[in-house]
Amino acid sequence: MLTFLARRILIAIPTIVLISIFVFGMQKLLPGDPVLVMAGEERNPEVIEFLREKYRLNDPIPVQYATWVGNAVQGDLGISLRTQQPVLDLIAEKLPVTIQLAVMALIIALTIGIPAGVLSAYKKGTWVDWLANIVALSGLSIPNFWLGIMLILLVSVNLGWLPASGYRPLADDFWLSLKTMLMPAFVLGTALAATLMRHTRSAMLGVLQSDYVRTARAKGMSENKVLVKHALRNALVPIVTVTTLLFGELLAGAVLTEQIFTIPGFGKLIVDAVFNRDYAVVQGIVLCTGVAFIAMNILADAAYRILNPRMNE
Repeated sequence: MLTFLARRILIAIPTIVLISIFVFGMQKLLPGDPVLVMAGEERNPEVIEFLREKYRLNDPIPVQYATWVGNAVQGDLGISLRTQQPVLDLIAEKLPVTIQLAVMALIIALTIGIPAGVLSAYKKGTWVDWLANIVALSGLSIPNFWLGIMLILLVSVNLGWLPASGYRPLADDFWLSLKTMLMPAFVLGTALAATLMRHTRSAMLGVLQSDYVRTARAKGMSENKVLVKHALRNALVPIVTVTTLLFGELLAGAVLTEQIFTIPGFGKLIVDAVFNRDYAVVQGIVLCTGVAFIAMNILADAAYRILNPRMNE
């Protein structure tokens, strides 16, 4: 396993380098000049020149890239042009909010998706199977922003059950934090539940037709034990792999949901940074997101090998 992980990390290094080149190059193509924004309405030439020298924007682009990468390797992702805070501190402040949202959404997705997939596979060809597939298709088709707005209108405005927006840290008020995160987590979780349901159904259909399942039934084992102990246990291998990758997507894909529910997380940070032309923040966030995706892929491969030891042979 250690050899496998070392090999995967070595393979990931060139990918991270390509991501860094892409991130740095794309921000140079973005319209507007952040220095002009920082200089204010007067745009004093001396101030503009001072800012360009301060942030080394007069250096050749290869030198700027080398400086940025060298600092990033040491944990310095630059300074926010707008707030003058270190980018790493901003990410460390906002990332836990998105992680909480992603974990809650994943719990909802697992709670809905896996049981629905198992039931759909077990009742293949019946109305239960058709209903589960229709619900899954709806979950994949309904846009997150529309579902979020409808939930705010129904649950918050009309019924008054949950807060419409905002965020409260878990350390300040645990239950209020869960309440404020429940609707956005449900919005994200329903789409993931649909994906998990389809993968679970596919995996269960293959396992239910295997010889050891037929043998377990022939021995008189109850259907519940057959489904849980034999079928679901062996079908979990691809499900765990998909779940690991979906968690990575959640961390990067919560942008619209965080905007709708005014959650000060990772997604809202990058949207604000783009609108404010805060390129250092944009670079840092995209780089961290790319590295997180690579890490989740490595974790998914490792989980697959743990659950399926034959891969280590």
